[in-house]
Amino acid sequence: MNPDPTAEAADGGASEEGALKGPTSKQLLIGAAFVALALGLLYILLPAIAGLGDTWRRFDSGEPGWLTAGLVLELCSYLCYVGLFRSVIGREAGIGWAQSYRITMASVAATRLLAAGGIGGIALTAWALRRDGVNAHLVALRMATMLVLLYTVYMGAVVLTGVGLRIGVLSGPSPIAFTLVPAVIAGLIIVAALVIGYFGGDLRDTTGRLRSENRVERWRAGLATVPDTIAGGVRGAISTLREDPVTGLWAVGWWAFDIGVLWACLHAFGDPPPLGVIVASYFIGMTANLLPLPGGVGGVEGGMIGSLIAFDVPGGLAIVAVLSYRAFAFWLPTIPGAIAYLGLLRREPGAAAAAEA
Repeated sequence: MNPDPTAEAADGGASEEGALKGPTSKQLLIGAAFVALALGLLYILLPAIAGLGDTWRRFDSGEPGWLTAGLVLELCSYLCYVGLFRSVIGREAGIGWAQSYRITMASVAATRLLAAGGIGGIALTAWALRRDGVNAHLVALRMATMLVLLYTVYMGAVVLTGVGLRIGVLSGPSPIAFTLVPAVIAGLIIVAALVIGYFGGDLRDTTGRLRSENRVERWRAGLATVPDTIAGGVRGAISTLREDPVTGLWAVGWWAFDIGVLWACLHAFGDPPPLGVIVASYFIGMTANLLPLPGGVGGVEGGMIGSLIAFDVPGGLAIVAVLSYRAFAFWLPTIPGAIAYLGLLRREPGAAAAAEA
């Protein structure tokens, strides 16, 4: 189905376009300063406080081959993210691979500045799509679909690794707080999403009722906006996978290759734990991205390091491996992302709509 990106103009699309702005230079500078400060505290003060001087000197002993493999795996992860965006959003919105790359890399860089569940990247992606002339309803539904696909893989992996480690199907220690508890929580989230997807309303009807003159109706519509968005994302994800199962592989690849970077970094500095332990520690640490920290700096590292140590990984190995992984994951997309953002600014507004016309 080809959307009509200009259809929202009659419903105030132009005013929405004016209201959606990218991050200002001041905001970017403040974010960069905050990131630099957080990293300084993490990389300089932590070893001094914890007495980990010997651990810090292990950075010089990392095997170049494994670290190079980590770099390649991180690039593959971003390629999958671009492919997922193109498959879920770009194809239907009339956006090609080049623009898909610019939007996704700029959004990843924005997420690094403000994690909070990826809200920085979500906001920038919505701004870029609206600036390209894609109608607001399509933006909301397809972005929800993409997020549901990504986090279905996330929650599914937490359930499988947690249960697998706990019952012994996967090798490795199985502390209940880091296996069964996360698995139960993730399972409940999956069930809740499916229930919302089945019973939730239609987002287009909900947003239409937000303009109602009846105050009670507007309140009801406002309360229904989030569950109806989730419902649309769940239904969209199921429909997308039925029509093009390869799309699911892009979502799996985004996570799998990124986990591969942590795996490679553990190899670079010592003997890695079993794969199930690495996957479980990775996803437990990633929950810190829900905190409003730049890129989850500090929270993600602490979560991953703590999880690995809970699985009996030596503290020194856990620290150097996780910090090396985060160097790839945090810094690698920043320069390409900044260049991509400048490319978005140079692109003429409404370009996608013009291309379809």
